[in-house]
Amino acid sequence: MMKLSVIGRLFHRDLEMRSAWFLRLLMLAAYCGILIPAAQAQSVKYTTENKRAIKFYESGAECMRLQNWTCAENQLRKAAQEDPKFIEPRIYLGEMYEQRDMPKEARAIYQEVVAINPKFFPPAALHLADLESAAGDYAAARTHYAMAKEMDSDPQRRKRATLGMADCDFAADAVQHPVPYDPVNLGPGVNTADAEYFPCVTADDSTLMFTRLVKDVASQYGKQEDFYVSHKMSDGSWGTAKPITSVNTSDNEGAGTLTPDGRFIVFTKCAGVDGTYGKGVKGMGSCDLFISRRIGDRWTPPENLGPPVNTRDWESQPSMGSDGRTLYFIRASKAPDGVKGMDIYVTKMGADGAFSKPERLGDNVNTQGQEQSVQIHPDGKTLYFSSDGFPGMGGEDIFVSRMQPDGSWGKPMNLGYPINSGGEDNSVLVGPDGKLAYIGSDRSGGYGDMDLYRFELPEAARATAVGYIRGKVTDRTTGRPVEADVELYDVVTGKLATAAYSDPQTGEFLVCLPRGQEYALNASAQGYLFYSKNYSVAQSEAIAADLDVKLNPITAGQTIELRNIFFETASYGLLPASTVELEKLVQLLKVNVDMRIEVGGHTDNMGNDVANQKLSEQRANAVRSYLVSHGIEGTRIVAKGYGETKSVATNDTEEGRAQNRRTEVTVL
Repeated sequence: MMKLSVIGRLFHRDLEMRSAWFLRLLMLAAYCGILIPAAQAQSVKYTTENKRAIKFYESGAECMRLQNWTCAENQLRKAAQEDPKFIEPRIYLGEMYEQRDMPKEARAIYQEVVAINPKFFPPAALHLADLESAAGDYAAARTHYAMAKEMDSDPQRRKRATLGMADCDFAADAVQHPVPYDPVNLGPGVNTADAEYFPCVTADDSTLMFTRLVKDVASQYGKQEDFYVSHKMSDGSWGTAKPITSVNTSDNEGAGTLTPDGRFIVFTKCAGVDGTYGKGVKGMGSCDLFISRRIGDRWTPPENLGPPVNTRDWESQPSMGSDGRTLYFIRASKAPDGVKGMDIYVTKMGADGAFSKPERLGDNVNTQGQEQSVQIHPDGKTLYFSSDGFPGMGGEDIFVSRMQPDGSWGKPMNLGYPINSGGEDNSVLVGPDGKLAYIGSDRSGGYGDMDLYRFELPEAARATAVGYIRGKVTDRTTGRPVEADVELYDVVTGKLATAAYSDPQTGEFLVCLPRGQEYALNASAQGYLFYSKNYSVAQSEAIAADLDVKLNPITAGQTIELRNIFFETASYGLLPASTVELEKLVQLLKVNVDMRIEVGGHTDNMGNDVANQKLSEQRANAVRSYLVSHGIEGTRIVAKGYGETKSVATNDTEEGRAQNRRTEVTVL
């Protein structure tokens, strides 16, 4: 799984690690009996009286302070060899091996420290336990977590030890009960010798965006992150990925999210408060969230999302909901106890296009540990994220939480072993069908470093499958593409379920359809009558419809069908589900103050002709009354019933009769 600290987090971590490194040296020095710097000048008592060992040790400590690793290892090794009981150089060696990502060497040296005297440096037991847990030796790790909890007086380390014991108990059981996991490499179109991670797919599973860590000698890290996009081929494979040149820069762009239609990208940029992005755009903190829109085949220059989303803290790893308006992301900020943690936040875009003040998700999801790699599935109610604050396999594990009826998030479920391992497992993305997932992994057999893989989630971890409607909006009279706001409302609740903007150059759009609901679809654009359609999606149904939306300009004689106006059976009583459509009509009339309309009622041919005529008139008047009651002058609205005289489909089938039972609006 993902054990790489990606560049998208390095800017944030680099500042902290520089100070944390020195603080850890001071802590080690305090335990080990020297001061930093100028260790040689201090008169201290060591765990050895061997002068040669002390000389080697003090020389190694100075090299370590300067981060001269070769010198430090050489001198500290000599000090340890001079006296098998000399504990101080072994502690420094353990710390150095951890910093250099040499877990086997660090584990071996901490075992020596604990064997010599576990009470001399109690954190050694905790470090050893972490290394043993990452290596899958849960029995030994649990023993040393328990030792650390008993001997260490520091409350934060005692909490870590307690969670570590819980991790070992969970992991030991999980290894005995593995979940199905058969990852398949996405192939050479996507994966290279460089590292690929943080995948993101569109709702139709046809476009894959991901982050690639490319070599760059000009970068302070020797590497930097860029975005790449691959499109699915006719045979199901992924085509050769291309960079998003108008978004990528010589700095780092990473951890991005696409809207379901693939037309907006929100991503992380670590410009810093004094740094810039593009033409002098400054960051607000160590890392901020930026947004870019695709028009045709080109992406617009990225813009900082600004406050209240971005702050002087660290914002990263965004995930956009299928409604195109709800944004989840990670923020690192200091807790009341002074410890900096990473939590999941959510913000929503209002009607004015501005994002609300982000809210921290509850304690069912966020912990005192680190939460990262959040993804809200297109179903809008299944949340995937990684965390090291819940019992797991050790390090960061991937979890799933489901939205409860009251809007809160339920208790997270660990995805299980071997999806989760003893390392840092994150960067998972679950596709629109709810069962196919994508993940970054450095497992053997790939193309080099980290590759992207796909695999099927265990049944219990799956999200609700979503379908989609893909279409094109055009002007009915000219055939030209129209930039329109395409919205899907839940008919029962009246709430916006999902939305998208059609491309101004092509008119194309895509919106998601979670299953098991009934939707009112509206497409609207300035200067046009809106388009109306109704969809009822069964729980077992997979919708993948193509829709040709032709908008009528607001001119005399143009007509629209209101397919989301519902009446009680054989009655003219308006049902609550009609509210969304009626409000759209109210807004249309309020914006176009000179417009006069006719509301026409139509029925099928079932029943008595006279009764049908009367019912159509009553229904037309019911709509007129609603408009008047909501501020539209009655003189602007004519209500007329046509009964069964203007059928648009056959009355021999239920589907045809349903089309004939309709309400129309005609511009007068």
